[in-house]
Amino acid sequence: MNLSVGIVGLPNAGKSTLFNALLSRQIANCAPYPFCTIEPNIGVVEVLDSRLKVLADIVHSNKIVPAIVEFKDIAGLVAGASKGEGLGNKFLAHIREAAAIVHVLRAFEDPNVTREEPVNPKSDFETIKTELCLADLQTLEKQREPNPSVATKEDKARWELVLKVRKALEDGVEVRKMDLTEDEKEMIKPLFLLTAKPAIFVLNVEEKDASKTSGELSKLWNFVDLGEVIPVCAKIEMELADLLAEERKDFLKELGLKESSLEKLIKKGYEILGLQTFLTAGEKEVRAWTISKGDSAPKAAGVIHTDFEKGFIKAEVVSYEDFVKYGGWKGAAEAGKVRLEGKEYLMKEGDVVEFKFNVG
Repeated sequence: MNLSVGIVGLPNAGKSTLFNALLSRQIANCAPYPFCTIEPNIGVVEVLDSRLKVLADIVHSNKIVPAIVEFKDIAGLVAGASKGEGLGNKFLAHIREAAAIVHVLRAFEDPNVTREEPVNPKSDFETIKTELCLADLQTLEKQREPNPSVATKEDKARWELVLKVRKALEDGVEVRKMDLTEDEKEMIKPLFLLTAKPAIFVLNVEEKDASKTSGELSKLWNFVDLGEVIPVCAKIEMELADLLAEERKDFLKELGLKESSLEKLIKKGYEILGLQTFLTAGEKEVRAWTISKGDSAPKAAGVIHTDFEKGFIKAEVVSYEDFVKYGGWKGAAEAGKVRLEGKEYLMKEGDVVEFKFNVG
């Protein structure tokens, strides 16, 4: 399982610049006019994880494989996209494929980057929100009331839910903000509603605002109701992308930042999607694997290979901290820190695991 994120925003909000910074190289066609992105640019970004190098040193492995995040730079949205304006239909089709949405909102002035209206990130968000709500309403309007004479209890419940969600969307409430039960969320999941997707709000700010907190920026731009926002100065991130690791640390320190905004963005993605990481450590390779919180040991094994899940016998598990403290598998076992876990075991963040399985 890998995190898949769609980067969306109005034309010239800085999506492609952010995308380029994420990938540390020029991929997206970045131009200061609308629709320079027509098809989504797709890129894979490695998740920085300092634990991997520590494990590799302990087990004497020369190969490190980090977890990855897939980012899609999706063409700029305009008012009327739900009716096919601009690149509307393509935009909406591409966004359905992402597990989460990053809203890039412009909060910078630049005479070289075209914009018809004054900079107003809250207004930009409202435009995007409206179009996504309208697109979801179109999806729901295609649903048909079941025939009462043959409808099952589940059919009737599903239809009542469609009506409930439709009414809320008409009132401007996004699906993810609706008071739905877990059963209702599962029931509506096959419709792939856009406003049901977890959202991350990124403010593309000027350099002078890069070190401001989420609260400070929310007050500055008057959208406290959006919740947490991540300030990103895409230009700074592009500069960071060209630096070596140590140079990057020094540059961030000069700016008064502890980590890059892009690292914060990836962490937020894991948080809102309820993801966690387990680790495998052997001489051949040290690797990070992404799973959902609450996944069982067999399900985690299946992320490595489906045969591992089918033939799962047990898992040898040790926490990352104990693995490091006792110098690897042998030391951790001698200290009694390696546990044998069965099919019911729920994986924890940072578990170092070796799966035992039978594929016969």
